Amino acid sequence: MKFSMLLFVLDLILKRAAKKNEAFKKYINKAKARVLIKTEDGQRGRMFIFDKGKIASKPGGNHKDFDVALVWKDAATGFSVMTNKNKDASFNAAAEGKLHVEGMGVYAQWFEDGLKLVV
Repeated sequence: MKFSMLLFVLDLILKRAAKKNEAFKKYINKAKARVLIKTEDGQRGRMFIFDKGKIASKPGGNHKDFDVALVWKDAATGFSVMTNKNKDASFNAAAEGKLHVEGMGVYAQWFEDGLKLVV
């Protein structure tokens, strides 16, 4: 439940930043990307859709039309790492096999760089 709520709040934060944060607006202005964040079992997740400055999202972890998927071992791990202040938390989770990337990794890096402009 906390993981799903975190993804919902992230959606709100990104949409607000797309309107109010000049650096983020410029960053996403020319991008078209579909970023899925989900649990390994597909039970929880959210697709973030970036379309030349606009952001939309869809709940659920079973979307297939993503450019990149950040797949967490489980919801508790995803929540714990995503809310961790340690900048290496995601890297460490990946090294431990708790996070893996499906699709084009360049979009994962693009998404992470964009988040740094917002949070």
